[in-house]
Amino acid sequence: MISSTLFTILSSLVIQVASDDSSKYSSEASFVQFDQLGFSGRYFPVTEVEALSDGNCTCSKDLDNPLIFNGTNSPFNEELSVHLRGPMNLRKFAWYVADEYEYGSTSGSWTRAAYYDSEAGTADNVTFLGNVGANNTCLGNALNYVSEDGVTEASESTVLGNITVPSNEEFAIYSGTKCSDPSSLDGDCGVYRDGIDAYHGFPGTVKAFLFEFWSPSDLSEESLKNKTWNYDMPGIWLLNAEIPRTAQYPLNGNCSAWNTGAGEFDIFEVMNVTERNHFYTTIHDYQGIEDLGTGIEMYAYLERTPESVMRGGLVLGSDGTATVFLSNSTTFNETIDSSDLSSWISSLKGEDGGEHSQELPSITLGALESTSGSSSTATGSSSSSSSKSKGGAAVVQASNWLSSVLFILGAMVL
Repeated sequence: MISSTLFTILSSLVIQVASDDSSKYSSEASFVQFDQLGFSGRYFPVTEVEALSDGNCTCSKDLDNPLIFNGTNSPFNEELSVHLRGPMNLRKFAWYVADEYEYGSTSGSWTRAAYYDSEAGTADNVTFLGNVGANNTCLGNALNYVSEDGVTEASESTVLGNITVPSNEEFAIYSGTKCSDPSSLDGDCGVYRDGIDAYHGFPGTVKAFLFEFWSPSDLSEESLKNKTWNYDMPGIWLLNAEIPRTAQYPLNGNCSAWNTGAGEFDIFEVMNVTERNHFYTTIHDYQGIEDLGTGIEMYAYLERTPESVMRGGLVLGSDGTATVFLSNSTTFNETIDSSDLSSWISSLKGEDGGEHSQELPSITLGALESTSGSSSTATGSSSSSSSKSKGGAAVVQASNWLSSVLFILGAMVL
């Protein structure tokens, strides 16, 4: 039995990193698809998060009480938040739900449950947030409303303008439903950081996220001089909605459920500046891997076209398929026939690269049930003054091998 102290030390070192290994062996595709998404697993929600006045923080996880999940598309059947990194001009966004949809299906339909249109200046069941609030060295900036520019704090919910967010800047999209309960394990949004604008994410097993966006090349004078880690590296990804509500980029690993496998799905992400026009797709959970930082990589990319608007997104089907595509045929109607959605994707098979698919393993994580014994509550605080990174679509906190160590130790603790 590993001690909870050692587990805490190692968990605080784990970093979410965006790997560029896939770029070494990849080729162009017209769309990519993971098959058999979803498994029986667990992660550890944050049970306490507090920003201290001196820049430190106190966070805890109860290692005796993991959140158990299973079924099709899990853990991405839970509430998800949407995240975008510049350079990015989001023209339209929509979240759709369906009772059932299998890849290639021509029966049934999808209902639009959230929608944003930048030209019309309208947002329905959409809230724009960002890490723009009170700053704490350990936790980073709090999750609060963003203004029309997507990067500065607002005092109330504001519709994002028709703007281009620059390199290394991010904003998030949540639903329009506020968390109704105070921060607590039994609350409707679980534990979350004090002072944030707390909203629900987008739930459902069968769902689709569609985007119309322009991702122009970053040629700004400031960026050319300073070339940050994410210079001209746009991205669109999903997180378990509870992750940003505690801390998206903490220095203390106990302040985020990410490093225990709560879930991240990178839909379109540039992995390095040498391949700035290649969008990669990666899943960060434990479905058959131990290296959470690298994740489950799709060894193919979709072409980024900086000179033109792109349309497409992610479709999570009832058959466990996760399909990522870019198609100019994409529409944002209130209802989309499954036959139309399937035709958008199937028509891409004849384009350069065609389909690239990968079947995920069917697994059940060991030691899913909690066990009695020595205390296994992970706690910790941090006073580190090292700067937080916005690198990749993930929290950056240590090397990939530590992610594997934490996975193994987590099973031993249980």
